[in-house]
Amino acid sequence: MNPLILALDTTHEYGSMALLRGEEIVEELAMHAPNGFAHILYEHLGAMLERHCVKAAAIDCFAAASGPGSFTGVRVGLACIKGLAEAVGKPAVGVSNLRALASIGNGPLRAPVIDARRGEIYGAVYDDRGVLVMPEVVARLDAWRMTLPAGTEIVEPRAERPLACAIARIALAQFLRGEACDPAALDANY
Repeated sequence: MNPLILALDTTHEYGSMALLRGEEIVEELAMHAPNGFAHILYEHLGAMLERHCVKAAAIDCFAAASGPGSFTGVRVGLACIKGLAEAVGKPAVGVSNLRALASIGNGPLRAPVIDARRGEIYGAVYDDRGVLVMPEVVARLDAWRMTLPAGTEIVEPRAERPLACAIARIALAQFLRGEACDPAALDANY
């Protein structure tokens, strides 16, 4: 079984979308939207699906970054995914940006860190299987770093490292385990 997964990340200025068929990346598109994604998202999404001759009804599962991140950015991505999934009667998955970022790391313990502004960060610790070891928090970076287990790898977002494929892979695993849900049940994680 090679389910088709569509994933979006619109939670920060640098976002992305990805289309996966099973574990194979069909396409990942990095996007830069300093003024938000609402005005460019559907154009890019339509073009990607058209390039690969994919109709929304052919997608088996939809996924979006559920945050943490920009309030409007989180809402734009979730609304898009929820709407598409609901329209074609397919399940959806919301994935924490921190979990997706942790999946890009290499260490046995990975501490994803995202700027929360006002001198704070969003952070958490995951193991190399994606299991949450220390809960997601908003904290001052220096104070939070002092709580990390020895040898924990810090993983930070970078514009050249889009998260949509990581989100799609996490969603694929949940879909295959039967954990994808009714799109109306997706909620933001601020």
